[in-house]
Amino acid sequence: MRNLCFILLTLLCLGACAPGHNDYSEYIDIPIDGWKYGDTLKYYPDTHDSITYGELQIIIRHSNAYIYSNLWLEIRHFNGDSIRLDTVNIEMADVYGRWYGNGIGANFQYALTVSNNITLYRNKPIMINHIMRADKLSGIEQIGFSFNGIESDSVNLL
Repeated sequence: MRNLCFILLTLLCLGACAPGHNDYSEYIDIPIDGWKYGDTLKYYPDTHDSITYGELQIIIRHSNAYIYSNLWLEIRHFNGDSIRLDTVNIEMADVYGRWYGNGIGANFQYALTVSNNITLYRNKPIMINHIMRADKLSGIEQIGFSFNGIESDSVNLL
């Protein structure tokens, strides 16, 4: 009986830790020779609901070969029938050159919430490109996004 209670309690705790059915993340590898200006990364979210609301984070995986302390991004996504454009300056290092985020050795990952209240449409692309003053960025390994959906019964649509 004691083992059964332990197993049920463990399953209950694991169920509480499960991600929501509209949570989604995706990464795109950047070519080794660099991320060219004008190369747009396109992500096609495949969430459970066709329209969902939540928080959007941009995740940058980079190495010490990245020579800048920030990264300017242009993020485009659908907002109803139109496309919304957001310009984001992501500060990746402090004034002393110490990287924000986590990493081991020369590789780091940094995540930044760019919107707490975004509408995401299933299979409508999120497009990201850099708008730095360089033809090509070296040291960026992956760019990704993470979407944490809000359950539709807790969203106030008014």
